Amino acid sequence: MSDVVWFGEAACLEVTRAGGKGASLAAMTAAELRVPAGFVVPAEVLERSVDAARLRELARAGDHDAAQALVLSSEPPRDEITAAYERLGAGLVAIRSSACAEDSDTASYAGQQETYLNVLGAAEVCRRVVDCWASFFSERALFYRAKKGSLEDLRMAVVVQEMVEPEKSGVLFTVDPVQQRRDRMVVEAIFGLGEQVVSGHATPDHYVLDRTGTTKREHLVNGGVLEPEELRALADLGRALEAHFGGPQDVEWAIRGGELYLLQSRPVTSL
Repeated sequence: MSDVVWFGEAACLEVTRAGGKGASLAAMTAAELRVPAGFVVPAEVLERSVDAARLRELARAGDHDAAQALVLSSEPPRDEITAAYERLGAGLVAIRSSACAEDSDTASYAGQQETYLNVLGAAEVCRRVVDCWASFFSERALFYRAKKGSLEDLRMAVVVQEMVEPEKSGVLFTVDPVQQRRDRMVVEAIFGLGEQVVSGHATPDHYVLDRTGTTKREHLVNGGVLEPEELRALADLGRALEAHFGGPQDVEWAIRGGELYLLQSRPVTSL
């Protein structure tokens, strides 16, 4: 069984191997949506790389420091990761945690594990893969899993993806989760990296759209990041993703060189 699986080769990759984020990206790639190229270090690789019984024991005990130390001492499959990274072009990449239980219909693990942007070099990629594994055992992540998931769970995949340096980026909700309206979409947008929006480190422009992408309400903190045709393109994308995944979606997107890229799509769990 390979320690690396490419999005394009992973159209039918089981969620238990790709994780929520990895499986979503594979599905969107299979649907020929514009997803930056990348690969997944499947979920079972973590369990093979550590003393799994000891790690579960530490997780059950809530000993996050010892659990993370154990993971950080592990050895990832360097040769396969390095070969895949070089095939990707050996440039800047984004490395994203992809817990298998994340983004289910009853819970969202968004923000519980780490993401690393602008990673360069095979050695650094390998190091950040291990850091993503370790973030699955942080105090916050263990607390959340104790409430919503299972402390026995070691199923953490890692996504390594071509880094998109966008002119504009942000999030799209295909419903209005605050007003509980399915006839509205909500877009938040910023110049540069959308991670600033997701992490709450920057205040985005805020748009409320109808289902066709026509603006019904807006609050332009940044002076108007998006043009009307870009908002319509986002609405079109949102409707396509709802149809593909069978329900409302929380989407991360980026625009570079006039092209709209999909970085992530997960179910909206707050309705």
